[in-house]
Amino acid sequence: MTTVIRTSGLTKHYGRVHALDGLDLQVDEGQVHGFLGPNGAGKSTTIRILLGLARATGGEATVFGADPWREAVRLHRRVAYVPGDVSVWPNLSGGEAIDLLARLRGATRHDATYRAERARLIEAFQFDPRKKGRTYSKGNRQKVALIAAFAVAADLYIFDEPTSGLDPLMDVMFRREIARVRAAGATVLLSSHILSEVEQLCDRVSIIRAGRIVESGTLAELRHLTRTEISFDAADASAAIGIAGANDVAAEDGRVRFTIDSAAVASALPELAHRNAVGLRIAPPSLEELFLRHYGDELGSATPSAPARVRGTQLEDAQ
Repeated sequence: MTTVIRTSGLTKHYGRVHALDGLDLQVDEGQVHGFLGPNGAGKSTTIRILLGLARATGGEATVFGADPWREAVRLHRRVAYVPGDVSVWPNLSGGEAIDLLARLRGATRHDATYRAERARLIEAFQFDPRKKGRTYSKGNRQKVALIAAFAVAADLYIFDEPTSGLDPLMDVMFRREIARVRAAGATVLLSSHILSEVEQLCDRVSIIRAGRIVESGTLAELRHLTRTEISFDAADASAAIGIAGANDVAAEDGRVRFTIDSAAVASALPELAHRNAVGLRIAPPSLEELFLRHYGDELGSATPSAPARVRGTQLEDAQ
C-alpha cells in the first residue's frame, strides 16, 4: 500500500517548548486516518509542517514522498486543507471566496464539474453565497472552506477541527462528504477533539500525547487495550463471583456489571451460559475509553484554573 504521509522522529521546538518530540506517523493511501489529542498535544504543529507552513527542527516528514517545506507549491495542487478557525475576506461574498479558493487549486469558473459540485455543496450545507464575508458566523466561515475543499477533487484532504462551529445537521453532511471522497480513492487526515466523529469516520487512529504518537492502529487493533463491559440481570453482585478476570463488579437496578479484558471475553461466555445469565449485554470499549487511558491522569488532576473535562463525546483540555 502506498504511503501518503510519513513522519519519522519529527521534532519542532519553539525555544524551550518541544511541540513535537519524535513524532512517527504513517497515513496510507485511501485511508481516513484520525489524529486525536487535546489542545497543545502537537496536532496543529504537525499539520503545519505537513503543509509546508512550518519547518521541522529535526526528523523527517514527507507527503507523497516529497519534502513539504521544499515542494509546498507542487504538493498543494494535490491537497485540500480546512483549518478549525477559518477567516474570510470581509468584502468578498461567500461565493466569491469559494471561487477564489477553488482557483488556487486549479478550478476555473467555466469548469462544468466544479460549477456542479459547488452548487450541490452550497445546497447540501444550506449556505447563502451572496452575503459578505464580514456578516458570516463562525459556522458559515467553516462552510466556505469546506465547500471550496470538497468542490475540487484532491488526492489528500487535511482537516484540523473542521466541524468546529457547525450544527449537528451540517456535521452529518460533512461525514457524508468524507465518505464520498474516500470512496473516490482520496486519503484523509482528520484531526479532531470529537471522539464520536473519529470513531464513525476513521479507518485508523493515531493518538498523540506531548508531541509523540502513543497509540496507532485500527479501532479493532486498539480495543484490546481497554476493557469490555459485560452486564446481565441479577439481584446482587454475588452472581459474578467466580468469573475469571472480572473486575469492578457492581450491582444496580437489578443488573450486575463488570469489566473484563477484551481478550478474555470469549472465555467468560461459557461461564455466563452455565449461570443462565439473562439479558446479557456486551459493550466493546469505545474510542473515548482508549483516549482516557492516556489522558485520564490529566483529567483527574484538573483544577478550576486549568479545567480538563469530558462533555458528551468531546474532550476539552485547557492549553
